[in-house]
Amino acid sequence: MEDLLQIKRRHVMRRLDHIREVETGFRSGDPFAALPHEPRPQYDTDTTTMTQRRLAKVEELRRAAAEDPERAKELELHRVSLRTLVRWDMGRRRFGPVGLADDRWLREATGHRVTPAVREALYAVREETLHRAKISAKARERLIHQYVREVFGPEECERIPGYDTLRTIWQEWFGSTGARARYARSAAAAQKNTTGRHVVVHRPGQVVALDTTVLPVKVLENVFGDPVSVHLTMALDVYTHSIVAFRLSLVSDASIDVAMVLRDVMMPLPMRPDWGKDMEWAYPGIPTTVVADFAGHEVAGLPFLAPETVTTDHGAVYRNHHLVEVQRVIKANIKPSRVLRPTDKQAVERAFGGIQSLLFAILPGYQGVDTADRGVDPEADACLTVAEMEHLIATWIVKVWQNRRFDSYAPSWDPGGDHSPNSLFAAAMAQGGFSLRIPSAELYYQLLPTHRVMIHGKRGVKIKNVRR
Repeated sequence: MEDLLQIKRRHVMRRLDHIREVETGFRSGDPFAALPHEPRPQYDTDTTTMTQRRLAKVEELRRAAAEDPERAKELELHRVSLRTLVRWDMGRRRFGPVGLADDRWLREATGHRVTPAVREALYAVREETLHRAKISAKARERLIHQYVREVFGPEECERIPGYDTLRTIWQEWFGSTGARARYARSAAAAQKNTTGRHVVVHRPGQVVALDTTVLPVKVLENVFGDPVSVHLTMALDVYTHSIVAFRLSLVSDASIDVAMVLRDVMMPLPMRPDWGKDMEWAYPGIPTTVVADFAGHEVAGLPFLAPETVTTDHGAVYRNHHLVEVQRVIKANIKPSRVLRPTDKQAVERAFGGIQSLLFAILPGYQGVDTADRGVDPEADACLTVAEMEHLIATWIVKVWQNRRFDSYAPSWDPGGDHSPNSLFAAAMAQGGFSLRIPSAELYYQLLPTHRVMIHGKRGVKIKNVRR
């Protein structure tokens, strides 16, 4: 966006307003910041489809262009069609707001100029040499010439720059070639997901780390009472180190489990019958009765927030179409951690280790961290059911974890202070306030995965190749 002129930036933001209205029915994209007349009937998402809203927007812009052609041309909105809206929407999803800008608005690139054929050859040779032994710059030059000659023909070889220019371009695009081959491969794998900037987390909800591990304690299955292993999925707010949500699942976690964990992050935790007054909501600034009125029940002393960025690993459960739809519904960015960069998710990994040493290690049925350190029969020692284990973990999080003193995770503005996850959340509320937004009950159904249904007159309903 910085490459655009100021007037072009305004044009981009005006286009973004139209795209948001088509997608959500609101110019701001947020129903909580709706204008008095929003949503207009032709853009109401409850009664119209995306195509109908796009056609309504095309008709609106054409009508405005007919009434004031000069104004519409000045705003670059005088020739908008259905395909234009689709192209703008795809560009916004790929590149952000700058994807709505016209290519002619961007400044011309500076530096070395190469033909598309040479550029393709450079990237092709780069991918090939990453899997081969280390070679010299002269050998890479020969591979570039060979690629251009075989793919684009001998006449294209005349437009290949000289050796010195190719070596300079290689260093500018891919960095120095002094690294060992194995380390160059790992650095290239990490570079695919890098941002080039160091992210400083300075408020709750800015980054929520999400991860799943096998619970190191054997529990009893609720139906037959057999000892089983369950999976623990946990969400940790990176700024306050609060465990804002968790979930136990008998089988390996699925996308629906991750979606429900993200919903729990945004919902206040209800008080349970055996919890005392010391575990109620006790953060300054918002009385307990106010939060209870909004939630419809008594609320425990555990932060709830709308996550902005959710950091995950590269498991298949976090990379599917359902999670993409969940990301759109909750308006959060679900981003995988960088390859070979453990610092992106170290907070939740340390939290798993802390819970294991503080709680799991003293429970009957604990399996240890290695098969050689395992007890004689941890299955026979199991005495807690899945429901009892869930209740125990929830009680321990609210009563112990949220009030335990930080050691190495003290905030930068008070490294020697006595802080806990609850005190950090209270300090953040005092500094920036707290937005008391509790999602509606409809969010549960919006996060459920959708499946195509085929109805047969004689055989019944077919869902996911299974007849019901």
